[in-house]
Amino acid sequence: MIIDCHCHAGKGDGLTGPWDTAAPLDQYLRRAAQAGIDRTVLFAAFHSDYAAANQALARIVASDRDRFYGFAFVHPVHDRGRVYPLIKVAVQRYGFCGIKVHRYDARITREICEVARAFALPVLYDVMGEVSVVELLATEYPQVNFIIPHLGSFADDWKAQVAFIDQLARQPNIYTDTSGVRRFDLLEEAVHRAGTRKILFGTDGPWLHPGVELAKVYALNLAPADRALVLSGNLLRLIAKVRPRPRGRLTQPTNTTDPASESPDPWVREALSSR
Repeated sequence: MIIDCHCHAGKGDGLTGPWDTAAPLDQYLRRAAQAGIDRTVLFAAFHSDYAAANQALARIVASDRDRFYGFAFVHPVHDRGRVYPLIKVAVQRYGFCGIKVHRYDARITREICEVARAFALPVLYDVMGEVSVVELLATEYPQVNFIIPHLGSFADDWKAQVAFIDQLARQPNIYTDTSGVRRFDLLEEAVHRAGTRKILFGTDGPWLHPGVELAKVYALNLAPADRALVLSGNLLRLIAKVRPRPRGRLTQPTNTTDPASESPDPWVREALSSR
C-alpha cells in the first residue's frame, strides 16, 4: 500500500496564491492513480476559518473513506480558546486522525500540543525553516508525535534542513515527510542518520505532481521492508494511536460553541464537483 501523507483539498479564501485559493483534487487523483498511490491524507487549504474549512474537508473525506484520511487544520491565534472543541468535532464527528499547523499562520502553541496529546493525534507542523523549535516541541511534549514536512523547509533552506536532520535523528517523536524536498542528497542523509522509521512519503499535492514525488522514494533504493515503512507503515503506526476520547485533565474551555455549527459550509458542492 502507498499512502500520501500530505495533500491539501478544498477552497481557501485568501486569494493570494494557490495555497489559499483552491486545492482541486481531480487532476491530483488521476496522477496519483497512475503512480499507484492508494490513499491520501487530506487537509484544508489556508483559510480564515478552519472550522468551516475542516467541515468542508470532512465531506470530501466522507465521500470515499477507503481513499481519504483527514487531518484538522487549526490556526494557533484565530482558534485560540477553541482548539479543544474544534478537534473534538474533527475526531469524533468527522473521523479525522491528525492535526495540521503551519507557521505561515502563526507559531504552534501549547494549547494545540496539549489537545494533540489528549487525543493522541500526530501533528504535522510546517516550521518554515524555524527548526530550532523542534527540540523544544520534542522535549516539552514527548508523548506527541510531530511530523515536520519538507525536512524543515519547503523553501530549500539548506542550513535549516541540515540542522533539522540532527533533530530528526536524535528525537524519538520527531518525523518528517518527503514532500517538496529538492536536495536529494539531504533526503538520503536523513534516511541514513534517522532511519526509515522516521520518514513518511508525502507529495504536497495537489500542487506538486504525486508521481514525481513518489519517484524520489523509489530512487532511495531501499530494501522492501524499509520502503514499505516510508510508503505507508509509519503513517499507519502513528494514526493507530488516536483516541476518540481524550485522556488527561484537559477540559473543554467555557464560552465556546461547536465549531461545526458555526459554518454554513458554502462551497462543499464545488469542492466535491470533481469526484
